[in-house]
Amino acid sequence: MCTKVPVRYKSIFHALYVIGKTDGLFALQRGLAPAMLLGFTMNSVRLGGYHTTQTLGWTKDASGETVLTRAMACASLSGALSGLTGNPAFVLKTRIQASAHPSIAVGRQHKYNGMIDGCRIIYRTEGLKGFFAGVNATCLRLAIGSAAQLPTFTIAKEKLRSSGFCADSPAKQAFVASAMSGIAIALAMCPFDVVTVRMTNQASEASGKRLYKGVLDCLNKIYKTEGLHGMYKGLGPLYLRIAPHTTLSLVIWDMLNNVLLAHKKS
Repeated sequence: MCTKVPVRYKSIFHALYVIGKTDGLFALQRGLAPAMLLGFTMNSVRLGGYHTTQTLGWTKDASGETVLTRAMACASLSGALSGLTGNPAFVLKTRIQASAHPSIAVGRQHKYNGMIDGCRIIYRTEGLKGFFAGVNATCLRLAIGSAAQLPTFTIAKEKLRSSGFCADSPAKQAFVASAMSGIAIALAMCPFDVVTVRMTNQASEASGKRLYKGVLDCLNKIYKTEGLHGMYKGLGPLYLRIAPHTTLSLVIWDMLNNVLLAHKKS
């Protein structure tokens, strides 16, 4: 049986209204600096690693066609490595964004006066280990997300190219393929996104108040208390965040790859 809990935010727009009204409009951009750092550290490893496996031919068969299982394995590995490198920035981003006025606060509150102050407090109170809170969940989340996103993008683009769709515009092919990829990653990653946020934002191990012992324990407790719906909380906001991110990053990544390939051939 699911346990009813107080609902602070009824929808995306209600959350925007409540946060803006209570904490001010600037609160909607809270955590921007660590979010930018996260994007750089995560995507440079994730996309760079996957591209390297493509270049080495690990994702393709003898005829040069992408093999789904190989591509998923390579994307999963690069995603897990990106989770390891990006976790410190993710911890800072999550905790800073979760901080709110007591009247609308949800979950544990960490009071940091910016990214540098957050680094100082985490190191002083939790040590280096604090920067890797929830790292198992982060790596699993990005491994699954990358396994859904990158192979979907690669294979969709190959199918579009072979069908002659927008043959004169590789950018349009990449745009459509990335849109398909955005749907796949949102559906595959949402449960693990919920787990990652909750494990990252819970109390430190030293406090003795940790609610979740690990990824499986967190998934089990969410399912028991909130049902399947609990694992897909925030699916709408997740897609709205991932869709433009996926489109921009993959289209730009594909265009840069085409430029590098043309330069190599010349």
